[in-house]
Amino acid sequence: MDRETSLRQMLRQAWRTNNRVTTFLVEHLPPELWPLTVPSNPRRTVRGILSHIHNDRCMWIRMIGRRNGIKAPGNVDRHRVTPKELTRALERSSAGILRIFDRGLDNGGFLPRVAWGCFPPEVLHFFAILVAHEAHHRGQIVMLARQSGHRLPATVTVGLWQWTKRCKEIQRARDDAERENAPEAVRPRQARRRGPRR
Repeated sequence: MDRETSLRQMLRQAWRTNNRVTTFLVEHLPPELWPLTVPSNPRRTVRGILSHIHNDRCMWIRMIGRRNGIKAPGNVDRHRVTPKELTRALERSSAGILRIFDRGLDNGGFLPRVAWGCFPPEVLHFFAILVAHEAHHRGQIVMLARQSGHRLPATVTVGLWQWTKRCKEIQRARDDAERENAPEAVRPRQARRRGPRR
């Protein structure tokens, strides 16, 4: 494996892990937290903050990707989206961001300039600002939960920092999907249950 291929794979895996950390939070938030409002902005809810993560990705995919034939997924409704719908949407927007990374790496590590660009047009800067943005909102939600008397359990708050564990979850999910899609002939045989000897 050459250095360029290795860097590409590491960048893609790091982004997938970041996405898994976000979906981990979505999956473990109690239902009563979703309509919780931000004290300084009562029009914004926890549901809205989580929706914003996906919708912001879609904005970047539209701004950067459309020049390269990358179609952005649709936005989610920040007032009505359910946890399951948002998890699926985050997977779609994550895949779109990965395609942008690939195009940039194919272009020597550089992205096309956009009208509103708050970072140097390089793949690694783009990756860093996306992860920082999502980490900011994950922390914001943890803080809101605590301030409202709905402190999240340590399994969730510590889980947001257990990136090795989140990375392994991704690999297990991919392995499971591969086994499900494997032809019958190559699937591992399951041991037959034998009845008691008579």
